[in-house]
Parts: sequence; structure tokens; C-alpha cells
Amino acid sequence: MSTSYSITDLPYKIAVLCYLYDEDDQLLMLHRAKDPNKGKYSPIGGKLEVTRGESPHACAVREIQEESGVVVSPQEIRLSGMLAEKAYYKDNTNTHWLLFLFEVTRAIRHEEIQAMEFEEGTLEWVPVAEVENIDIPDTDKKIIWNLVKQHRGGFFAVDIDCSNDPFTWEVNEEWTATDV
Repeated sequence: MSTSYSITDLPYKIAVLCYLYDEDDQLLMLHRAKDPNKGKYSPIGGKLEVTRGESPHACAVREIQEESGVVVSPQEIRLSGMLAEKAYYKDNTNTHWLLFLFEVTRAIRHEEIQAMEFEEGTLEWVPVAEVENIDIPDTDKKIIWNLVKQHRGGFFAVDIDCSNDPFTWEVNEEWTATDV
């Protein structure tokens, strides 16, 4: 027996975050003009088109091209993290995020970026050492960015519970590039 459902009724929002670095170890960040996280910085990314059966890898390739104009092949990205954020918005405890983090495995040349401004916000190159000093979301500042730095070239999986104050987290799986 099959059950019909609306994708908007699912408890999880499924999305990707994409980490693009240049040869000078700068990270391409989006200064967001829209929610979620309006006014803050985040890596480029977006929601999976789940009604079309889009995979996380296909979504990452699509979002990288849509938001930066950079064309990457599926072989030029790698899954670097997976996180579940329970109750990310404090005023809506039924909204949860399942995020797949990807890193591009080659340096991005600045001239590959089609436009630095678009409807989602403004793209900026930020030195990796400065990312924690810019206005990034609290979960990024306290958890995600540190894990991304520690596991660059590796992988991590983390559960974050934002319904707690302060939020709590547990790393479920991790390995670094030196572990392989």
C-alpha cells in the first residue's frame, strides 16, 4: 500500500553546502540576502530537488553552477560531511535540516566566478583563517566550521540538537585525510 505525501510535509529540509577554495586557501562564502540566515555568511548551497529524485551529488554540482557559475564535474567534488540539525529554528521545532557537505577537490580560479552578486546575496573570498571571525550562524561558529577545518580531505557526521539551550551535538563518525 503506497501512501501519498507532499514533500513540504516532510519533517526534514534536505540541502547541500559546498566548500570551494582557491589556490590561496580562501573559501568562497555567500553573504546571504535571504533566509535562512539572512545577513550571515555561509558556503554556497541549497535544497535538493527531491520531487525530481535529485541526489545530493547532483544537487551540489547544480548549486555550485547556479550560485557561482563554476562548472564542476561530479568527479571534482567529494562528500566531506553530513549533519542533522534538529529544530534549527527555535520558533519552529518541527523544522529539521539534513545537510550534505561537499568540497571541490580542485582550486577554483577567481575568473571562473560568473558574478559576485545575485539574488541570494554577495559572494566573497574569505581567508580560511578568518572564517570564524565573520558573521556565520551559531552552529557554524561553534561546531560545523571547526569540523570542516579538522576534516578537510576527510569526513565527519554530526547530529546537532538546536532544541536545547545551549544546543548540543554529537560527532557520530569521523576520519581525517591522514587516517587513509
